Amino acid sequence: MASGYIATRGMLTLGIHCQRVCRSVSLVQVREKKRWMKAYTYLMAKKLKLEGPPPPEPRSQKPHWDYHAEVQAFSVRLHENFSTPLLKTALVNPCYLRAEQQRRLGLGVDSDATALALEHNVELSKTGAAFTDSFLTDFCSASFPSLPAEAVQSIVGHLTGPALLAHVARNLGMEDLTMSAECPIPDDVLHSTFLAVVGALLDSSGAERAGLFLRDFLVTQLIGRDLFDMWTVVNPMGLLVEELSRRNVPLPEPRLIRAAGASTVLPLYFVGLYSDKKLLAQGPGETLAAAEEEAARVALRKLYGYSESRKPIDFSPPPPPPQQQVLQSVSSS
Repeated sequence: MASGYIATRGMLTLGIHCQRVCRSVSLVQVREKKRWMKAYTYLMAKKLKLEGPPPPEPRSQKPHWDYHAEVQAFSVRLHENFSTPLLKTALVNPCYLRAEQQRRLGLGVDSDATALALEHNVELSKTGAAFTDSFLTDFCSASFPSLPAEAVQSIVGHLTGPALLAHVARNLGMEDLTMSAECPIPDDVLHSTFLAVVGALLDSSGAERAGLFLRDFLVTQLIGRDLFDMWTVVNPMGLLVEELSRRNVPLPEPRLIRAAGASTVLPLYFVGLYSDKKLLAQGPGETLAAAEEEAARVALRKLYGYSESRKPIDFSPPPPPPQQQVLQSVSSS
């Protein structure tokens, strides 16, 4: 009896201890890779290191691609009313037609049968380039009337450069729709494609919609850009003297305002430009010449109205026509 009682009591004590241990232990689920996955990942990493990454492949050669639907979606996504045939023509580059012709001839197909029923975008690109240059010149001249013609042309050249237009085209999704012989598509091809799309919009919806398109996607690239990053001025002080002489303002006099660390390896000087005892601008520099040049640049920004504190460009939508305004007021009442 005594031994049975002791055995029963021991089992009860062990059970209670196990329950306490189980309550104190929290199970954490750890998600790891399977054994076969580790070996597969190792082989793929080794193959990638030996052979390199796979060559880029156009989106049109991948599954689930409907070109006509993608072109229509592009038009709807930008809230523009493109003519679908014109937009498709704007996306076809001459290099694609030549490469496709050579590919078909290489397959042994007759030259008459290899003719493609496609038109390239050269004419649309010329039309878009002329309109873009004219619109941006007028817009910059109206927004910054004090800027000289050379500065306006530099800004327009920056906005219409291949790198910037290719950047905008990629962010608008034109790269997947552009028909080109190379993949990835070079900047110059995307540059001509973007201008061709502008030409297609000009022919489809008119100059007003094409101008708004350029304002929304190209002029906005001026935000945060400095004037002298786009316009190269070799002698800012000489240009400042010319501008002040043209405006009958006394010539600037540079003066050292303050300095710090002049006897160290990292000195800092502040030079102010005074005209008729009035401070025009001040600028910092590691040397007196650099500080004077920076002060001249600051003064030029103020004279041209292109300073950081200038009034922001108005990107609000244009007001509706008077007839539409009357209709809106009647419907609201």
